[in-house]
Amino acid sequence: MRVVEAFRAAFGSDPETVWHAPGRVNLIGEHTDYNDGFVLPFAVPWGVTAAVTPREDRTIRLLSLQSGSADPVTIATHEESRGWTRYVVGVLAMLGDRVRGADIAVDGDVPQGAGLSSSAALEVSVASALNDLHDLGLTPMEIALLSQRAENDFVGMPCGIMDQAASALCQEGQALFLDCRSLGSRGIPLDLAAEGLSTLIIDTRVHHEHAGGEYAKRRAECESAARKLGVAALRDVEDLAGALERLQGDERKRVMHVVTENHRVEALVGMLRAGKPAEIGALLNASHLSLRDQYEVSSPELDVAVEAAVRGGARGARMTGGGFGGSAIALVADDRLDSVKESVSAAYAERSWAAPRFLPATPARGAHRVS
Repeated sequence: MRVVEAFRAAFGSDPETVWHAPGRVNLIGEHTDYNDGFVLPFAVPWGVTAAVTPREDRTIRLLSLQSGSADPVTIATHEESRGWTRYVVGVLAMLGDRVRGADIAVDGDVPQGAGLSSSAALEVSVASALNDLHDLGLTPMEIALLSQRAENDFVGMPCGIMDQAASALCQEGQALFLDCRSLGSRGIPLDLAAEGLSTLIIDTRVHHEHAGGEYAKRRAECESAARKLGVAALRDVEDLAGALERLQGDERKRVMHVVTENHRVEALVGMLRAGKPAEIGALLNASHLSLRDQYEVSSPELDVAVEAAVRGGARGARMTGGGFGGSAIALVADDRLDSVKESVSAAYAERSWAAPRFLPATPARGAHRVS
């Protein structure tokens, strides 16, 4: 295994454990997690593998095979972490005195900046390995929550729980229906191949960075609207028309998206449980329009990808992830895959944009030990 060889070369011994955690793609339920709502992600076949050995001192030595250097970064205090190392050091910081130091090598193949949650995969793989090594007894959801706190409190990204929960809890062949308030979840079978269907990820190759700016602004707008409506979170809005009458401007639009998106998640889950995956396309389309017009987190590249995919024969498509770039996901009949790819590629070429990347995704397994 490549990461084990790199660990051995950097640290002079074999790692004591190796864990893999996947990235995720969200089928539907965007920007609902931090509003205590519903989401439906599934794990993708790409992720981060972490090789780890504990240390008795408080030193952290980190190596990433994607950093371009064969030399590990040595961190004596948490404040010394920079860049990608913040996500790893943040996990150790959240564990506090339960973990002292560690030698860690990571290897990832989640497409960077594509909205497939490489950061959550990094956090969950390291947290899972440390949980294993120190016999901490953390459940997968507790690992997800700890990883979320690392990103919220240490990295400074105000994300919800969806990404980390998907990386930690997902099962092969299933989407994860998650109630982000109660943290209750259940697997929803997602055997699209049996229906002659595929999910196609369209990577716009437009890098996105959420750790500030517009993402945080959207969350603040939702929290402000909830206070004005007298509810704990927008998930609690029952009278949408009445709520909209009491709000103005951007807050009004944010509430419209969150409330209707929660309904779309529940409706899509109902269709999947009824064995009607071919009929979910209209919900994907409606989700994208809401994200574009009400939540305003799409981008020209995402809009063109979605429109061209549908024009090329996709049953439905939507942006996925936090937005402002990244990827779209399309539901496509297998006999229309080439047509959809050609349609999107042609639309990008007409605008002299970099060619998009197409990634076929099937629901993969969540975090697990590999060695």
